[in-house]
Amino acid sequence: MAFASLDLAGAPVRIDYEWVGTDDPVAPVLVFLHEGLGSVAMWRDFPARLSDAVGARGLVYSRPGYGRSTPRRPDEHWAPDFMHRQASEVLPALLRRLDVQRPWLFGHSDGGSIALLYAAAFPEAPAGVIALAPHLFVEDVSVRSIDAARIAYRATDLHARLARYHDHVDSAFYGWNDIWLDPAFRAWNIESEMERVRCPVLAIQGENDEYGTMAQVDRLADRVPRAQVVKLADCGHSPHRDQPARVIEAVAGFVRST
Repeated sequence: MAFASLDLAGAPVRIDYEWVGTDDPVAPVLVFLHEGLGSVAMWRDFPARLSDAVGARGLVYSRPGYGRSTPRRPDEHWAPDFMHRQASEVLPALLRRLDVQRPWLFGHSDGGSIALLYAAAFPEAPAGVIALAPHLFVEDVSVRSIDAARIAYRATDLHARLARYHDHVDSAFYGWNDIWLDPAFRAWNIESEMERVRCPVLAIQGENDEYGTMAQVDRLADRVPRAQVVKLADCGHSPHRDQPARVIEAVAGFVRST
């Protein structure tokens, strides 16, 4: 594990990251962007497995507020554009700091949305995007599941289980949970921005996803000319955990054929 120091709008931020996969300096770089409650540690060994399969250097990092990275301030509440800011400010700063160019982006859930927003904002920058269960707009099923997560966080051992992956658990949980349940966030929609994506995109969605429907990836495919969609049966919101071998196979074939 290592830490990168960034200056974001005059505020110092520490980013928790690690490299996995090959150490070949000319190998392609695969950047992993975690879900709304994720972190470096929560990926477990999947980034290493995928990076090895693709022959890539894998960069795994925790966004501010998560993992070992700088937590949210107690008075900090994210706005509906929080994923746009990650895509336009934090991710570019980290890539510059680590001298990463033309990365492949592998994002899950919120991380998938951030990867797509980065590709829309910087069309020539990424080699491609792999988005697992990305969000393009807010669905009722998402809000119901996120509300259920808040109840579980307060009434079960979810806090203790998340403490294995985050130094500041409340920072991670409420940063994500509060904004997704904010009425102002119901209007969040990035469909029109997807029309600016020029790189190849592979979107993977589970048929039993409790946080989103197939409409998310179907609408993505309608707007991104070079998009491919894989729909997995017997799979929930986390395809890389539910069906890792199938995801690795699909991603390796996608990267090699692009």
